[in-house]
Amino acid sequence: MTVPDSDTVIMVTRNGMGDADPELQLKLVSTYFKLLDENNLLPAAICFYTNAVRLVVDESPVLASLKSLESKGVRLILCSTCLSYYNLTEKVQVGIVGGMTDIIESQRLAGKVISI
Repeated sequence: MTVPDSDTVIMVTRNGMGDADPELQLKLVSTYFKLLDENNLLPAAICFYTNAVRLVVDESPVLASLKSLESKGVRLILCSTCLSYYNLTEKVQVGIVGGMTDIIESQRLAGKVISI
């Protein structure tokens, strides 16, 4: 297993990336995660909350990249409150279901936090 060589944490707050049509947002976030994975640009953690929890469940277009990143040692932290709110808890395919405390701890330990 590869070990992340970064103390960076990425915060994902949307079911996609940027302010655009939903299809373009998903295309952008798919490319983002794919390039992180292919180039072994491994953050310490990626935190998913609010609508972003839709990216870690059945039929998400980014599951393959996220599973690969996780297999390389990237911690994927999912907001349990958000999963419950959207009734998605049973559909999680990747990551660790945690809480806001886990997200805060990741931020506290990070040298850099990136929000997308």
